[in-house]
Amino acid sequence: MRLRTPIAVACVVGIAIAAYLTYVHYAHTSPVCTTGGCEKVQKSKYAELGNVPVALLGLVAYVTLLGLAFVRGVNAATAGVFVAAVGVVFSGYLLWAQLGPIDAICQWCLGNDVTIAVVAALYVVRLLTEESG
Repeated sequence: MRLRTPIAVACVVGIAIAAYLTYVHYAHTSPVCTTGGCEKVQKSKYAELGNVPVALLGLVAYVTLLGLAFVRGVNAATAGVFVAAVGVVFSGYLLWAQLGPIDAICQWCLGNDVTIAVVAALYVVRLLTEESG
């Protein structure tokens, strides 16, 4: 299927972002940042969910989505849509947190927001294509 390659490429981008932010978290270092708010965002209470860094959750999601990209069929496409949709919703929540309570913008987070939206859109198109074909 033609869409599995672009999905995989977008997932690799997401993996790179999430892996970098996971490294930053566990290395207790400051992320490279041009927006000036990355460190504030990374140190906020919104950067963890139950003592697990949200970047690590994103990394797991992207690895799952990458794996699903290599599996044929409607079930894999449906699972990809579900995982990506959860990612989009969670990214929206984190964007709200940046714009509201945190009052800081993280370029890496914005990059993730765009990436997960692209992955979700590609998975939706894949699902529609799989179902019609």
